[in-house]
Amino acid sequence: MSTEAVQLLTPEGRRVRHPDYDIDLSHEELRGLYRDMVLARRVDGEGVTLQRQGELGLWPSLLGQEAAQVGSARALAADDHVFPSYRDHAVALCREVDPVSLLAMFRGVNNGGWDPAERGFHLYTLVIGSQTLHATGYAMGVAKDGSETAVIAYFGDGATSQGDVSEAFNFAAVYNAPVVFFCQNNQWAISEPTERQTRVPIHRRADGFGFPGVRVDGNDVLACLAVTRAALERARRGEGPMLVEAFTYRMGAHTTSDDPTKYRDSAEVEEWAGRDPIARLKAHLLDLGAAGAPYFAAVDQEADALAQGLREQVRSMPAPDTEEIFAHVYADPHALVDEERAAFRRYEASFATAGGN
Repeated sequence: MSTEAVQLLTPEGRRVRHPDYDIDLSHEELRGLYRDMVLARRVDGEGVTLQRQGELGLWPSLLGQEAAQVGSARALAADDHVFPSYRDHAVALCREVDPVSLLAMFRGVNNGGWDPAERGFHLYTLVIGSQTLHATGYAMGVAKDGSETAVIAYFGDGATSQGDVSEAFNFAAVYNAPVVFFCQNNQWAISEPTERQTRVPIHRRADGFGFPGVRVDGNDVLACLAVTRAALERARRGEGPMLVEAFTYRMGAHTTSDDPTKYRDSAEVEEWAGRDPIARLKAHLLDLGAAGAPYFAAVDQEADALAQGLREQVRSMPAPDTEEIFAHVYADPHALVDEERAAFRRYEASFATAGGN
């Protein structure tokens, strides 16, 4: 871990102070962060299992990144707006998005399933880095409206190699947009390590665009909360964008279609397992006397019940109407869509004809 990273909890769970970013939480708030991370990890694990069982088409695991996501998400105000990538399941849960909707999307039965305006949480973005432009545009809009809303965009280290991200940085800086760019540097853009993508630490990219960047220990939920809260408050004060690089590690595969053993060493994975974000906060809670075995057991039981319910709901999901894909392309009827729908009907009908022969 770089000494540049803001850290408030050591890997052993010992509380330390930081001169620029610090935070004091109640025992109840600390327990809440622990619960958030455990539930997120359990939902994520269920997503992996369901995909392996053929119930989902794909699943991108967040394993190891719980602190980065929960800490930053719990720094948000109710009217802030989130533009996620496709791995930000813990952020979604913190914004009260039904996890069934997340699983349904990867099952292919809906296009998201939640209202971005209602949750302040935009739909997942599979196009790498494009959500940073969406977030910047939205932030420019709320600034013109005179709103105190702050915006946050989540993306990975690989996305920083995309031109969209540089464009977003530049627009945000020039227009002083109230946006926080939150990069989860999990060190692997699929099979490409970070050092093959950049010559400098990612948070220093902000220097070239004229706004501050900071690296935070991405496995430290308290540090992620403190730094993101400061960045969001800065945005609300009209001081412009900020880049937060959460230095973390993707413990699992990039997605369930990936085999990370092909490109990274098991010793590296083992090293990062010792920095587990949930174990770190658990050790801190025990040290404070803020939680004990009954509490941890109750959280585990809640997580198991949540996973069981998700499994049952996913397996009982009805297949969508195959023509639904044409329903929401345009707000009003469109001749080209009508033509494509008719062609699709003929295509489906051809299977029935072939079967009859």
